[in-house]
Amino acid sequence: MRRYLMTALAAVVAALVVVLSPSTAWSADDEPSIAHVEATDDGLRVLVSVPAGTKVNLAGVTGTLDDNQLDAKATSAGADTTVARTTILAIDTSDSMARNGRFAAAKTAALTFLESVPDDVAVGIVTFDGEVATALEPTTDRGTAQVVVDGLTLSKGTLLYDGVLAAVALAGGDGQRSILVLSDGADTGKDTDLADVTAAVDESATLVDVVSLDQENKPKATAALNDLAEAGQGDVIESTGDALADAFAAEADVLAHQILVTAPLPTGFDAEEATVEVTLPTAAGDLVARAFAKIQDAPESDAGPSVEPVNPDDGRQLPSWALYAGIVVFGVGLVMAAVLLVPAKPQPMTIAERLTAYTGNTGSATPDLKPASDPMLDQAKAAAAGVLDRNKGLEDKLATRLTAAGSSFKPSEWLLLHVGIVVGSGLLGFLVSGGSIILGILFLIPGFLLPRLYLSFMASRRRKAFNSSLPDTLQLLSGSLSAGLSLTQAVDTITREGQEPIASEFKRVLIESRIGVPLEDAFEGVAARFGSKDFSWVVMAIRIQRQVGGNLAELLTTVAATMREREYLRRQVNALAAEGKLSALILSLLPPAVFVFVLFTNGEYIEPLFKETIGIVILVGATLWLSIGVFWMSRMVKVEV
Repeated sequence: MRRYLMTALAAVVAALVVVLSPSTAWSADDEPSIAHVEATDDGLRVLVSVPAGTKVNLAGVTGTLDDNQLDAKATSAGADTTVARTTILAIDTSDSMARNGRFAAAKTAALTFLESVPDDVAVGIVTFDGEVATALEPTTDRGTAQVVVDGLTLSKGTLLYDGVLAAVALAGGDGQRSILVLSDGADTGKDTDLADVTAAVDESATLVDVVSLDQENKPKATAALNDLAEAGQGDVIESTGDALADAFAAEADVLAHQILVTAPLPTGFDAEEATVEVTLPTAAGDLVARAFAKIQDAPESDAGPSVEPVNPDDGRQLPSWALYAGIVVFGVGLVMAAVLLVPAKPQPMTIAERLTAYTGNTGSATPDLKPASDPMLDQAKAAAAGVLDRNKGLEDKLATRLTAAGSSFKPSEWLLLHVGIVVGSGLLGFLVSGGSIILGILFLIPGFLLPRLYLSFMASRRRKAFNSSLPDTLQLLSGSLSAGLSLTQAVDTITREGQEPIASEFKRVLIESRIGVPLEDAFEGVAARFGSKDFSWVVMAIRIQRQVGGNLAELLTTVAATMREREYLRRQVNALAAEGKLSALILSLLPPAVFVFVLFTNGEYIEPLFKETIGIVILVGATLWLSIGVFWMSRMVKVEV
């Protein structure tokens, strides 16, 4: 099977999502923007935000709807209250706001906003800390609002996402709705996901601007605020405590300079969405505001509900660096593919490989000494062999482990397989965690250890099988010698009638003796590969008998009886220690098993372990103490016989 082992496959998936929205955010730029569009039985109503200090000739305002000229009329938004305007202040009241006078500055900024915002704008207040509270329902009573702001207090926690959701709900569904969020930290809640919040904001078409207070060194929190503002077609305004009042005043100033444009819908117009364009004449020239907006709902159909899209957007997004990482992986994959496609120069088989070929041939036919040819795999193995040639110590260790485990892999092939498992486990951790580098690195650890543990397990299993069948083998060997066969003939009998792995090992002894290796040295090699002290004594007895003479058959019978007694005692000890070994195994596997279970069932619960500094410290400490505990339990339940 190993000749069909394929080396790596790299793939890159790129996704491009373009989001169109019928509204734009508050803007303090030099260009006007359309803040709200609605259509009623009386016609079209458009709210246009005009740059501060710009004087517009309201009588000369014109507009178009998909190139259809509108009979437009313009008034100041504050003078005409036909379009309801609602603003919700979502204020962070966590304990961190107490630092450096932030909370006092936030209160002053909120009061400044209340004094500056037009009288017709209904203002509501939502506070979020460890809990979310509606401090004030939307109202135009500025006195009540000022009392509520003065009475705000601080508490532990920062339920930012829940606070934004509460603000969206409080804003309602009529007229122009806007939310001004003030926060100085990241969300600490566990029940609400950022993707759910951004989806709710986008669906409600609510304008969201965020004032980021002293968060220059908090990339995670800043990224979340950027996502909220982007979903609400708004901006993130970075501010400090001293400049907070100016930021709030600027937001209120945007509302104070809005213009309401009304016009009847063109005759026969039935489109659901259209491009609205408003031209504002000023002394310095015309200003144009344009937006693609929803005009009216689609007519109801008798065909039933519409079919849901096959792949609805579930809010999951790759991290920003994932595209670049994918490009790098794709490039590395192309280079590897090019290297693997270059035919490798056939390498002659070494003496050890020829010996293995003879040993592995159980039939009587002559073994095929011609190595299999697979250009791609041979090129990869040649590269791995080049690495091992420069590190003979590593090659010898791998060869010893593979031989002890009874594996037919060559060191170069096993090195390729081991590297592939390590890379695959890292990618698995990366995908499972949704792009977490830390979890990807943690998954490299089992990828590195599992192949080594597999070889150790197979070697231990093979060693136990060898030791358990050794007494019967010695008895068969003794019987053959008593029947008049030579030692070489008796060994050949074992290769034909003995059990594995002794039969194959004794066959190797015969082959080595045929190419000039002394029989005792060949037996010593078997003892060294299995690390069997019992068989080492047998080899010592054979060596002494061949030098000084004696009854080897009787000696082997005595050694076999001794080994049976030791094996009986060993099994008794294993039975008595089984309960302790099982307890140690359960205690060792229980913490990582629970960790993996929680990771897949409620990943958000343990997410701080990978993203917070204290969480990483706890994770490393727990791993260290668990490793120490596993080591001591393994020493306590291990009994040497």
